Amino acid sequence: MSVRWETEGLQTVGIVCLVFMFLKLMHLLGLIDITETDSSDSDLELSTVRHQPEGLEQLQAQTKFTKKELQSLYRGFKNECPSGLVDEETFKTIYSQFFPQGDATTYAHFLFNAFDLDRNGSIRFEDFVIGLSVLLRGSVTEKLNWAFNLYDINKDGYITKEEMLLIMKSIYDMMGRYTYPSVRDEAPSEHVEKFFQKMDRNRDGVVTIEEFIETCQKE
Repeated sequence: MSVRWETEGLQTVGIVCLVFMFLKLMHLLGLIDITETDSSDSDLELSTVRHQPEGLEQLQAQTKFTKKELQSLYRGFKNECPSGLVDEETFKTIYSQFFPQGDATTYAHFLFNAFDLDRNGSIRFEDFVIGLSVLLRGSVTEKLNWAFNLYDINKDGYITKEEMLLIMKSIYDMMGRYTYPSVRDEAPSEHVEKFFQKMDRNRDGVVTIEEFIETCQKE
């Protein structure tokens, strides 16, 4: 995998890795098994949870899921998260189960922040399905916007070398023995330099959303 990263750059790592890892998380949460549901479930059984999601019609408008898909997704979410909310520690615990060979804590922190749309320290069902809709059925531009939001750790509209280095190190830490010791210690920094050589078109030391999307779409 390290050879692939060396040759294909961070665009492939960011998009493919995000989708693959997120799908595995959704499978553990029971959110990927899209099955037919009975019409009697149309109220999403909201009375048993503390946080009640937005109405089906509104979520349909915000995502690319059907009513039946949303019903099935919510059933799986409610089974794993009865309160209707996922805090960061729970998210890290769930996510880390997929990477016992490494330390996924830091990457899970960054991923959690990308899903926590209102920055209140918890992820709602709405946050999950909106993110899932983008990653599974969004346009290329929508996926790239989502990835940029992940890399832009402090959410100031720019990706700095320091931010990208933190992301890259967290990916290597998460992969554990699948990358180490075959990957040299300086590899994350080298990936960051390659990233900025391609993305930072005006050489001002930061990457904007426009530079990110334009470069990725040309690759």
